[in-house]
Amino acid sequence: MSDPFQEEEALGRSYDGRLMRRFLGYVRPHAALVAPTVGFLVLRVGAELAGPIILQRAIDGPLARQEFASLAAWAAAFMATATAVGAFEFCYTWMTNFVGQKIILDLRMQVFSHLQRLSVSFFDRNPVGRLTVRITNDIENLSELFTSGLLESAADLLMIGGVVVMMFVVSPKLALLTMVIVPVVLWMAYLFRRVAREKNRAMRLKIARLNSYLNESVNGIRTIQIFGREASCLDRFRGRNAEHRDSAIESIFAYSIFYPGIEALSSVAVALLLWYGGNRILEGTLTFGTFVAFWYYSQKFFMPVRELAEKYNILQAAMASSERIFAILDSEPEVKDRPGALPAPPLRGEVEFQGVSFSYDGKTPVLSDLSFRVEPGRSLAVVGLTGAGKSTILNLLLRFYDPGSGSVKVDGRDLREYDLGTLRRQMGLVLQDVFLFAGSVEENIRLGEPGLGRDRILECARAVNADRFIGRLPRGVETDVMERGALLSTGERQLLSFARALAFDPRILILDEATSSVDSETERLIQEGLLRLMKGRTSIVIAHRLSTIQHADRILVLHKGRVQESGSHAELLRQDGLYRKLYRLQVLSGDAAASRETPSGRSPETIEAGAPPDAGPLAPEGGAA
Repeated sequence: MSDPFQEEEALGRSYDGRLMRRFLGYVRPHAALVAPTVGFLVLRVGAELAGPIILQRAIDGPLARQEFASLAAWAAAFMATATAVGAFEFCYTWMTNFVGQKIILDLRMQVFSHLQRLSVSFFDRNPVGRLTVRITNDIENLSELFTSGLLESAADLLMIGGVVVMMFVVSPKLALLTMVIVPVVLWMAYLFRRVAREKNRAMRLKIARLNSYLNESVNGIRTIQIFGREASCLDRFRGRNAEHRDSAIESIFAYSIFYPGIEALSSVAVALLLWYGGNRILEGTLTFGTFVAFWYYSQKFFMPVRELAEKYNILQAAMASSERIFAILDSEPEVKDRPGALPAPPLRGEVEFQGVSFSYDGKTPVLSDLSFRVEPGRSLAVVGLTGAGKSTILNLLLRFYDPGSGSVKVDGRDLREYDLGTLRRQMGLVLQDVFLFAGSVEENIRLGEPGLGRDRILECARAVNADRFIGRLPRGVETDVMERGALLSTGERQLLSFARALAFDPRILILDEATSSVDSETERLIQEGLLRLMKGRTSIVIAHRLSTIQHADRILVLHKGRVQESGSHAELLRQDGLYRKLYRLQVLSGDAAASRETPSGRSPETIEAGAPPDAGPLAPEGGAA
């Protein structure tokens, strides 16, 4: 079985020209800012290279002739050069990071915007944590590629080239002597590049595993504490932590050899320079100023060589990050508008499945030749065993997926003929596991829709009984519900989701077990809110608790992706089929076994006899179909 972490950290190529050209496409819009940035870089390098020449002229000129009056001018010139280096460095650094932040903004916005257009199937295959890393860490790596990689590498190469030229200008013989050790430096850099690449990859692999287990442990802390697995989890974390420590030490070892090695070679070069240059000074064929200038240049030669090794690691990380980011941007939505798709007009709410078959993996069928129809304004409940295909019906109706064969129609037209955005705006979805965003109650109802005013939000909250708990909150609808609605109870979150759905006034309402086990008073409020929410709307309800759907106009019983039974609650109970067996298991062996009475207050025998039920949460306006 393949290791997902191995796949995540696949090495790829150290440099990919195609990826680099694509990244530079994000730099191009900021060319007006990049040009002066490069100018400051060149001026900085030029000022640095001018310093040793000024020292040479000062030492061999006024200092050698003891002309102290003119020495001050050379000292001022050297100080001006040093000041210019600092000023150009400030301008270059500020401009580089300014442009880098603009690139981050553009790229992150594009990735986030693209993620919102991708189909649900993409998120089924890609964990949220992985996508979060892409839009944060990987994009930061690309910013570092621009700020500390490309431009800094260009600065280092420009410095090395400038230093070599100036060395030959100052003293060709000393320059040739210094170049003797350059092949050794290049060989060490090549060796370090290969070793560091492997070690850094191993370290990223270990930290990915460590972070994954840490995230899993924090999310599952309740389970860990309930079953007393703290010691076991600590041992596993200790092992993964130790693996990361060992890989980090191995990576550091490579650096601890390379950098001192370059430093040692630098010292060898200085020693050769001191031996050869000192003899030439004693012979009178080399001035002391020339020696000082050359020594200064030799130091500037080895410094960028050391830094280029670090830039290679930045380049490698950026190449891996760019490949992953562009893989997201190249992902096409599996469900998208067809050419010529029309905006959905105001819907009547007629829903029809015609011979629909579907499979998530292309092999295992989930729905097989499924057909049914729901009249506008009516309610349909869908029940069945786990895996029967209930939630798949919702996924197809909302066009999270398209059927493999057959068609899903609304108002007599295939969903694929409608513009996806205008179609979904006329559908409402309420889940049992309500998702609330960090923010206020009002923001969670409005969801960024500017057309929803405060009065409309309060009206919807009252209509579904959500105003009762909102009125008890410290700041009413302005109260922050915290991440995932941590401030609210399960029932309160459900009522808030009803208000949200009502605020957008959907023509088709989809409920995926929108009631849960709460106290009787909250359940009553939820049922009343559901009744008002469903009024005048086509409603499709996925039900796990059969006691909540007795009053649906029609009930579909699914089994292995097919319609096993269909009818009203009373009709299905009169049949000796799957629905009756499920009902007996849930109601007679559960609720009725505890009180010998169903939630509606009648005996099981009365229900099976098909007596008219009392009004309940799914009772539509105008009676049964």
